Amino acid sequence: MNHHHPNEERLGRRAFLQDSAFFLACAATGLAAGQTPGPGTGPGAAEVDGHNAGPGVPALRIGLVTDLHAADRPPGGERLYREAFPRLREAAERFREAKVDLAVELGDLIDGSGEEAEEELFLRRIEAEFAHFPGPRHRVLGNHCVASLQKRRFLEICGQREARYSFDWGGFHCVILDGCFRADGVPYGGKNFEWTDAELPPQEREWLRADLAAATGKVLVFIHQRLDVATPYAIRSAALVRGILEASGKVLAVFQGHNHLNDHRALGGIHYVTLTALVDGPVQEGGAYAILDVFQDGALRMTGFHRQKDWDLPRLPPPRRRRV
Repeated sequence: MNHHHPNEERLGRRAFLQDSAFFLACAATGLAAGQTPGPGTGPGAAEVDGHNAGPGVPALRIGLVTDLHAADRPPGGERLYREAFPRLREAAERFREAKVDLAVELGDLIDGSGEEAEEELFLRRIEAEFAHFPGPRHRVLGNHCVASLQKRRFLEICGQREARYSFDWGGFHCVILDGCFRADGVPYGGKNFEWTDAELPPQEREWLRADLAAATGKVLVFIHQRLDVATPYAIRSAALVRGILEASGKVLAVFQGHNHLNDHRALGGIHYVTLTALVDGPVQEGGAYAILDVFQDGALRMTGFHRQKDWDLPRLPPPRRRRV
């Protein structure tokens, strides 16, 4: 399967050193969009779909997918709601074949219908497809996930205890954030919100600060709404949250969805990668998803499938501290 994107803008790439160590000099402004990885040359290079994913063996491999909007309804614009089911099955089977350690779904697993019973049905059906990957599966709450359903009900059906939590794997610390709150701190659920009003309330920001302080490894963050822009697709306190992430000095990257597009920004020594939606695009193009390889030195490489771009993400230097 050809998942490269030859007509899209690509980044320049530095050469591998003779000892196969991965090296990229990254400017203070970060990387440009659209980089496609080249083949790794190190011994034991991990392969994804027939091409190398990087030098050496990754310490952690994660399957990523977002914005499925699974529902039993006719297409709406680019959104092919019914295609979400077979598309997620393909992604889950790819994750299994690639022996990823865990899978993270970045929100909007289902599409809101206005009826709790119908949304529960969509959720049970899409969960059955997700289960084709037998490893640990993590779900980030998206606004459509809790359009009518309450958070506790959504999580109960998925078999997930919390919407906000963290865990360690392969020497890395992973943080799942819940941005599905209104600006007044009220959690989404039961048709009580507008999607443009999203927030990480103060108590979650304080939890994040404490969690990062206690983390002993490099950190990866997963959230549905964006943290790197000031648009309706971002949470209201995005700048405050970025400050917390930067102050920790531990965060390698943030992975997010919601905006239904491929995007990358490097801010404050942290990569912010927005994945495109699985639900969008013609049937013949398939649904977007990715496999993320995390290397011990903090370098990341994301291999995209179908409409999802590939990204090479070297370890960024920390931001310069201003003199006071």
